[in-house]
Amino acid sequence: MTPILELEAVSRRFEKKLDSVERLARTLGADLRETCVNAVDAASFHIQRGEVVGLVGESGCGKSTLGRMVAGLLSLSDGAIRYEGTDITDARSVAARQKRLRIQMIFQDPMSSLNPRMKVAEIVGEAAVYHGLTTRREVAGYVDDLLRKVGLDPAFAQRYPHQMSGGQRQRIGIARALAVKPEFLICDESIAALDVSIQAQVINLFQDLKRELDLTYLFISHDLGVVEHIADRVVVMYLGRIVEIAPTAALFDAPRHPYTQALLDQVPRLGAGRQEFRTVKGEIPSPLNPPTGCHFHPRCPMAGPRCGREVPRTLTTGGHSTACHLHDGGVA
Repeated sequence: MTPILELEAVSRRFEKKLDSVERLARTLGADLRETCVNAVDAASFHIQRGEVVGLVGESGCGKSTLGRMVAGLLSLSDGAIRYEGTDITDARSVAARQKRLRIQMIFQDPMSSLNPRMKVAEIVGEAAVYHGLTTRREVAGYVDDLLRKVGLDPAFAQRYPHQMSGGQRQRIGIARALAVKPEFLICDESIAALDVSIQAQVINLFQDLKRELDLTYLFISHDLGVVEHIADRVVVMYLGRIVEIAPTAALFDAPRHPYTQALLDQVPRLGAGRQEFRTVKGEIPSPLNPPTGCHFHPRCPMAGPRCGREVPRTLTTGGHSTACHLHDGGVA
């Protein structure tokens, strides 16, 4: 069965070249170099139609960068992204552009992702008119239907974003994404900026829309409790690399990678009694100068000499993929 989305060795590098003053300073002896950040490093996984895949990891690990590449907002440095078997990384391809329209993104902060000078009717209806999904004469009714679908009164169509609450603005962002009839939604920390009670409402809305519209989700979050509730499978990232992929139940019951184990140790559990909060040991290394071998080895309690020398291979058994030397001959 062809996956709806497939990422093959996808990488994204951000390079900062020296400007003319810095080049002159280097000529005169200053220790200045061009810098490069591997925000995403050879990430590979697939998503089947109808799945909800959670993408988790600490802040700065490359989750949002990966989501923006899938959405077409950032270009790839290496690798390929295929949607229903079609490579969508070529912006010149008509087929790729048509496929990309089926992928939409919902951002973390609705206030900064909605145009403050446009009314809701324009924000939601603009793309639908542009792509010929409705006419200018019928767009008002089209927008009203979308607002009802996300749980808002159609009267909100004449408001500006600043006249609504955070939860209402996020629903507008969801309606805008749905306006072009997508099949695949990327939710980038879409509930992180909301109150806890509103978070639950938005999660329920996502689940209702999934059933009603047969949607597929890439759900990016740092909240493992939410991911456990909503995701079918979980992808764990650390410093640009994918370290573990597994069905949600398997990952939460028996995580294999030490980094995943450290993350799950911090998730509060009902009935677990008194717990002592302990952060993952050590500081996150700078992406400008990542560790050799396994990126996690300076913070890993199980690390051995091999971890600093070799990049671990990704091995899959029973649908559970792990990139760790512990499961590939040991760390010695």
